[in-house]
Amino acid sequence: MSGNTFGTLFRITTWGESHGPATGVVIDGCPAGLALSEADIQKEVNRRRPALGSKVATARRENDQVHILSGVFEGKTTGTPISLIVNNEDTRSKDYSNIQDKYRPAHADYTYDLKYGFRDYRGGGRSSGRETLARVMAGAIAKKILTQKAKTMIFGHTIQVGDIKSKTFNKSEIEKNELRCADPVAAVKMQKMIEKLRFTEGDSVGAIIEIIIKNPPKGLGEPVFDKLDADLAKAMMSIGAIKAIEIGAGFEAAAMKGSQNNDQMEKKGGKVKFLSNNSGGILGGISTGEDIIIRLGIKPVPSISKPLKTITKSGKNTEIATLGRHDCCLAPRIIPVAESMAALVLVDKWLEQMVQNSLR
Repeated sequence: MSGNTFGTLFRITTWGESHGPATGVVIDGCPAGLALSEADIQKEVNRRRPALGSKVATARRENDQVHILSGVFEGKTTGTPISLIVNNEDTRSKDYSNIQDKYRPAHADYTYDLKYGFRDYRGGGRSSGRETLARVMAGAIAKKILTQKAKTMIFGHTIQVGDIKSKTFNKSEIEKNELRCADPVAAVKMQKMIEKLRFTEGDSVGAIIEIIIKNPPKGLGEPVFDKLDADLAKAMMSIGAIKAIEIGAGFEAAAMKGSQNNDQMEKKGGKVKFLSNNSGGILGGISTGEDIIIRLGIKPVPSISKPLKTITKSGKNTEIATLGRHDCCLAPRIIPVAESMAALVLVDKWLEQMVQNSLR
């Protein structure tokens, strides 16, 4: 299996399976001299973990204790590869024994068999959301670089679950509710709907999240094939449950006139000011310095207890009901993953820009 590596200068390779002994990541290209501890990484990893007693997320309870194996000495990065590992301690592979010969609809089960002729049915192996833990570990380092070097901040919030949409935005509310919704009233409605779907109907639900990048470095991205928005799109679409992405006004731009969509500019106080941000902080594939706004469509969790039609490995028609421990709505746990992927892209582009500008 190829395709486990992401990035050019700040390059990560993730490894491990959902029900294997451990999950981890190797980061190559991190600059030397960055103050880094396991606590820095643990903080972000803990945000990805399901809340205790959650009725939205999986009941799987992993400690997700981060261990640094290499690349850090006396509290600072050395410039050599950084290797991070988290042990898997709460696996229950027996939960999947009843579906080892059946394909879960909307899951990668069928395509893995189609491509490789073999698959790890224990939670999906590499296709499991467990793989994203490694991305968050690497993203924690990327976030720290961006915060220190560019004062860039990245955060996400849930703007829709099913047909329930947030109507207000209060950043301080995001981490106060399990849905990571900036509208506390909508968060309560989302929670009730999810609980009904999960415990009454045995079903799951999709969502839309928004990632906001405040104070991104200016001038990031190459204007043809390596546009910043193109690389962000690839990064986000590499997350298993993401099925749609829009940047700035996104699909709404299709209904606008040029006079409405164009972000007009003026100079004020010696600085360039954009009067709107329909471009989402990116023009011609290059960052303007305005907030980068990304919205992501998340599909419902495929593993549900509601019986569905499917086929077996031998091609026979059958039904499947997936038991075990699974999320009901992925939005709150995907937010730290998407934040991490955004940070990984920006750090990579920032390093490229530093190299290009070194000859100026």
